[in-house]
Amino acid sequence: MSVFSHVEFDQHEQVVYGHDAKSGLKAIIAIHNTRLGPALGGCRMYPYADDEQALRDVLRLSRGMTYKSALANLPLGGGKAVIIGDPRKDKSEALFQAMGDFVNSLGGRYITAADSGTGVAEMQTMAERTRHVGGAVSREGFDGRVSTGDPSPATAYGVFIGVQVAVQHRLGRNDLKGLKVAIQGLGQVGFDLARQLKQAGAELWVHDIQEVNVRRAVEQLGAFAVGEQDIYGLDVDVFAPCAMGGIINLQSLEALRAPVIAGAANNQLADAQLAEELQRRGVLYAPDYAINAGGIIDIGYERSGGSTAQLKAHIESIGDTLRLIFQRADREGRTTTSIADSLAHERLAAG
Repeated sequence: MSVFSHVEFDQHEQVVYGHDAKSGLKAIIAIHNTRLGPALGGCRMYPYADDEQALRDVLRLSRGMTYKSALANLPLGGGKAVIIGDPRKDKSEALFQAMGDFVNSLGGRYITAADSGTGVAEMQTMAERTRHVGGAVSREGFDGRVSTGDPSPATAYGVFIGVQVAVQHRLGRNDLKGLKVAIQGLGQVGFDLARQLKQAGAELWVHDIQEVNVRRAVEQLGAFAVGEQDIYGLDVDVFAPCAMGGIINLQSLEALRAPVIAGAANNQLADAQLAEELQRRGVLYAPDYAINAGGIIDIGYERSGGSTAQLKAHIESIGDTLRLIFQRADREGRTTTSIADSLAHERLAAG
C-alpha cells in the first residue's frame, strides 16, 4: 500500500524507512507536522506482525504527537519512530547506534525520546550518534529530585492531574478518597500513576501482562489483581488505560461500566467514531493526547531550559486544558476528542 493513500496518512510531511543489515535494524520515522517546531516523539520498539501494522502505528502516533504538542503549548511539532523487533530479546548496542544514525540523518527535523520498549539506556546509546535525542541525561526533575532522563514520572504526574479534573467534572468530587480506579498496564507510567492515586486515597484494581508488575502493585499498593478481560467490566469510577492503544473497541465498550476514562496510553480509541458512542453513554473521555502530555513537556524543558517550578506548573496546566475541553464539549454538544482536535488546530493555525 502507498503511504500517500494510507487511511492514516493525514498529510504527513515525511515518512522515512531505515534499514541496517549489520545490526538488523528495521525502523520507520514519521514526521507529521513541523509548523510549531521540530517534530518530537518517542521511539517505540515492538514486535509488529508485519510492516503494515508498524506503518499504521507510527502514522497514528506521530499525528497524535502533533496535537499533543499543540495542546501543551510547546514550540514543537509531531513525529514518531518505531523499531520492528522484540524489546525483550532483539536489543543490542549496534541496533541503537544504527537507530541514532537514522535519526541523525534527518538533520534535526525529528527529535526522539524513550517510549514503549525503549528507555534511558537506549537513548544514551543513540545519543552517541546524534544530538537529536531527549531523555538521555540526568538533571533535576519536576519534583525536585534527580531525574535520570526518563520522562515517565512527568507523564504519570500529568495523568494524575488529569484524573482529578475529570473526576471533578464528571462526578463532582474534589478529592479522590475512596475513588475506585481500574488501571490497565503497570509499566513505569502506570505504576507511578497507581502510586499517586493510592496516596490520594483511591482504591485500585489492576492488570498487566507481566505478572511481576501486578504482584508489585498488590504488595506495595494494596491493589486488587484482576484478569485480562475482567478489568473492563468492573464497577469502578475511573478506567485508566496505561498500556498499548486501541483497547477501547466495540467489544471492550460493551463491558465498560466506568463513567470516566482517563489514562496514559496513546491512541486509546480503536476507531475515532467510538468517541460519539462514549458521549452517548455519558462516559467522559479524557483525550489521550491531552492528558498524557507530561512526558513531552519534560523533554521540551530538557532541551530549552527553565526551572523545575516552571516545568511543574506547565505539567499541571494539562488540567486547565482538559477543563477547557470538557466545558466546551458540554457547551457545544460535541465529543471531547472533537473539541481537542479543534483546539489543537486553532493553536497550529496561530503558529
